[in-house]
Amino acid sequence: MSKIFITGSSDGLGKLAAEKLITQGHEVFLHARNEARATATLEKIRGSKGICIADLAEMDQVKSLANQVNELGKMDTIIHNAGVYHAEAPSLFQINVLAPYVLTALIEMPEHLIYLSSGMHKGGKPVFKPESLNQLTYSDSKLMLTTLMRIVADKFPNSYVNAVDPGWVPTKMGGANAPEDLDAGAETQVWLAGIDSPSTKVSGEYFKHKRIRQSHEVVKDSIYQKNLIHLLQDMSGIVL
Repeated sequence: MSKIFITGSSDGLGKLAAEKLITQGHEVFLHARNEARATATLEKIRGSKGICIADLAEMDQVKSLANQVNELGKMDTIIHNAGVYHAEAPSLFQINVLAPYVLTALIEMPEHLIYLSSGMHKGGKPVFKPESLNQLTYSDSKLMLTTLMRIVADKFPNSYVNAVDPGWVPTKMGGANAPEDLDAGAETQVWLAGIDSPSTKVSGEYFKHKRIRQSHEVVKDSIYQKNLIHLLQDMSGIVL
């Protein structure tokens, strides 16, 4: 069985994925924003191996989270599930893009690395200049994250690095009237994280409902990739 860490696992898709993976017999480590949410999460999710605490909106806490995870020993799989939708541009960038970048750079590379993207990334603009970050949209942030996935996949060929579109599902982020099934929204990341088969041993792909889908064309654009990685390195002070 695999050793798995999931960011943003106190509710929504992260919680559901954790519960499914625990049921499959995996060793699952959780993440919550603060002590109160950690306590509540451990009461809701039975059978986890522990929980790490960090507010991804604070860079010092992101670095602390990386240290916490490394102290647990190498993970087989990491799911970057945490994200925000109803937020100002600086928070969208920090939580949806910069935090997963820093965690990727600082945590020992697992065999499977999964980033939660969105179909909305296809409507995003390829932002790479610091002066443009104050106008960043959710779609822009998910385009950046999906492109980061491709960069990491190319840089670490011994790992399987992919992005997942969970669909528009009824979570706090998606809203109660979201039209797609919540359970189906978690199935692809659970499948990639927990099933050892040739079909999950692919890298650099964008999935929805266990199928490879077409991502925004700039995700594979080497010029945008180069500009984006320079931005992330400059904004964080950390080299991938």
